Amino acid sequence: MTQDIPAGDVLRAPKRSERLRQRAAWMYFVEEMTQSAIAEALGVGRVTVVRMLAEAKALGEVRIALSRGDAELGGLEAALCRLYGFSEAIVAPLSSATADPTAPIGAALGDHVSALLRNDMKIGLGWGRTLNRSLEYLRERSLRGLSVVSLVGGVTRFAQDNPAEFPSAFAHAFNADCYLIPAPALVDSAATKEALIQRCGLGEVYDFAEGLDAAVVSVGSLGSEAAIARFALIGEADRKALREYGGVGEMLCNVFDREGRIVEHPLNQRVMSVPIGSVRAAPIRVLAAGGAHKQAAILGAIKLLKPTTLVTDAATARRLTGGPG
Repeated sequence: MTQDIPAGDVLRAPKRSERLRQRAAWMYFVEEMTQSAIAEALGVGRVTVVRMLAEAKALGEVRIALSRGDAELGGLEAALCRLYGFSEAIVAPLSSATADPTAPIGAALGDHVSALLRNDMKIGLGWGRTLNRSLEYLRERSLRGLSVVSLVGGVTRFAQDNPAEFPSAFAHAFNADCYLIPAPALVDSAATKEALIQRCGLGEVYDFAEGLDAAVVSVGSLGSEAAIARFALIGEADRKALREYGGVGEMLCNVFDREGRIVEHPLNQRVMSVPIGSVRAAPIRVLAAGGAHKQAAILGAIKLLKPTTLVTDAATARRLTGGPG
């Protein structure tokens, strides 16, 4: 099923019943909450939730996008742009401050990226859970001359979904050419990295990644829940050492500190990623991330990448703007 909540008329605030229906549909289709949980969160009966979801279907609300009539979301977006200098901020609704923001951010990201894509465009992509969740919300179509560039290598072991498949799946959605870095995200030495680039053909991908029109990345923490830990890219001992060096997060497996500086640690010299400088040179830079455990990482990533657009959730937006999460 395709899922949509209309953007709404920016000249009028939506009625309470309309806002309630949109919130219920978002919680059900994006956050995958049960009807009983939605009823409790909204303070209505379960029968009311069933009716609102049926109305959403009957009204043709097929693809979930943010309701631009939500005054709080608009205020948070404006505050983020003012505080951090973003050209645009997109804040996804969240049912509660403790809810997992991955799916809501992914839904908002899929809608946003679908709108910015053009013919003859070159877009660089990272990978991870948040970006993967955007795939089901992309508006698939064929774009002439679109090139997708993977910005980082992959993983050597995974249980179910491979997070590094995001760029190729994204390219498939738009019938685009795809350029991959067919190497582990982290190799054993700086010398191996240099050899792969210079003598194994990866230099062509690195060269092609110069002059990106847009880049879309996420950010990870250095905790045990992070992708670099779950996929055994960086062990606990190394993550502890990186934290002692001031590391707070990673972008494309490059570990950085609170000031957005790449940490001077040998591990960062072994990362098979397009240089952050090349990513930062793209005129459109989209950072998608949220969650209380990523607070320090997001703040450092903003300084490192200087994103033109931030896609996040309401609880994270409140924390970033000085309010309670």
